[in-house]
Amino acid sequence: MNRRFHVAAIVLAVAVASLASRSGEAQGLSPAAQRGQVFVKTNCAQCHAIGRVGESPLKIAPPLRTLHRNYPVESLEEAFAEGITTGHPTMPEFRLDPGQINDVISYLKSLER
Repeated sequence: MNRRFHVAAIVLAVAVASLASRSGEAQGLSPAAQRGQVFVKTNCAQCHAIGRVGESPLKIAPPLRTLHRNYPVESLEEAFAEGITTGHPTMPEFRLDPGQINDVISYLKSLER
């Protein structure tokens, strides 16, 4: 019985990992937006809400889905290239390469829909 449980747990873990890796595909995201989603999950999710719903873990950090309300997200390209800095002392400075900028902008644009 213990061996069956172990095998079932492995099968379940593989299925969950497979579904998680396809979450961007399931949302209809382009490959660039999927890469951008991974970037923001890795670098932004500890403070910002990065999806279509939910609250930001850090209350003063705006959800990324609302950025387009203040300015076109394409206007962030230069800031991403030069290094994003804010008046908030705990936000790290990010400087992205051109490919990362395209990916993050693609993901942010996907949140506008």
